Amino acid sequence: MRALWRAAFVIARRDFTAVVLSRTFILFLLGPLLPIVIGFAFGGLGERISRSDLRPVVGVALAPAETAAMLRAQRGLTERMGADALPRLQRTPLTPDPRAQLADPDSQVVAIISGSLTRPVLTGKPEDLDRLQGDVSLLATAALAERTLRFVPVERQEVAKSLGAQAQAQLLIGRAAQVVIFFLTILLAGMILSNLVEEKTNKIIEILAAAVPIDAIFLGKLMAMLAMSLVGIAFWGGTALAIFLAAGGQPAALPAPAVGWPIFLALALAYFTMAYTLLGSLFLGIGAQAATVREVQTLNMPITMGQMLIFFFASYAVDHMGSPAEIAACIFPFSSPFAMIARAGQEAAVWPHLLALLWQAAFVALIIRVGVLLFRRHVMQSGGRWWKQLFRPATG
Repeated sequence: MRALWRAAFVIARRDFTAVVLSRTFILFLLGPLLPIVIGFAFGGLGERISRSDLRPVVGVALAPAETAAMLRAQRGLTERMGADALPRLQRTPLTPDPRAQLADPDSQVVAIISGSLTRPVLTGKPEDLDRLQGDVSLLATAALAERTLRFVPVERQEVAKSLGAQAQAQLLIGRAAQVVIFFLTILLAGMILSNLVEEKTNKIIEILAAAVPIDAIFLGKLMAMLAMSLVGIAFWGGTALAIFLAAGGQPAALPAPAVGWPIFLALALAYFTMAYTLLGSLFLGIGAQAATVREVQTLNMPITMGQMLIFFFASYAVDHMGSPAEIAACIFPFSSPFAMIARAGQEAAVWPHLLALLWQAAFVALIIRVGVLLFRRHVMQSGGRWWKQLFRPATG
């Protein structure tokens, strides 16, 4: 057993240094950060656009006094309901035919309010009328009640803790951890498959199989890719924390999960490790059986889609703590990491996580063992073809 682990560490060190010390590894680290930076930039721009240009503009073609009352009502309601709650209003010249004004190429309004405050007429396309009719009715009512309308003051009673708000926040933390672990697993586990296929194509895997036990190859490659993934996660997590602190965020202001932040983060790392090794060991077994890259891609797709269905199942179960669906998601090995990290956000007990980690580790060992047996069988069946070529004596 000691020799097996020693050989596995040799394989792991070889693969880890080959990946981490390559020139392309920095691109691997920076790759996920570029969409985040672009998303923040375009997100802020999109928010400004949605708050101004994308809000519908409605023309007000009423008597001057009524138009002024309508605009004052719009400003007063906007202050309390938010800038995006109501359409923008624009003074429009009085016209006997709003249809002709809307047909004007220079018109910048989507609808026109005419008539009077007591009987407003809204002219526009049917879909715009359906969207704006209620807002116009509210604005006209507020304008008519301008002198008598008084907003009732609300007395504030602040509390330091709300169990309902805390439970909702813990649910959101569990969901966020589920999504992060899932996407990191899908993003990083596929690298095991590509690494194995490349070495099979170059006949390196056969040389390794002749030098060390096949179990060591599986364990070594799994450990190397896991270590490389943890390096990437440490880099991305440190960068995200630095950006959060630079933006003025306070970690203490974040709601704490049920088990507390230190244990929650430790469990998140452990469950990512289990999810990664479960999917990675399955990919290793697939890569060991596939003869070509096309076969690998064909087999990879249904497993990835199946993992997405499993994630959706675990995401559904998080809203039903203690239900049969949630218990099933916690027991099924491939959904267990996602369901259990959500449970850690909502339930303070730690001992179920220890049992879950042992259960998941047992399935990792089982999948690796099955993959090793299948790969050994594949090597024995194909040995007549490549073994003789590998050790064929040179001829003059």
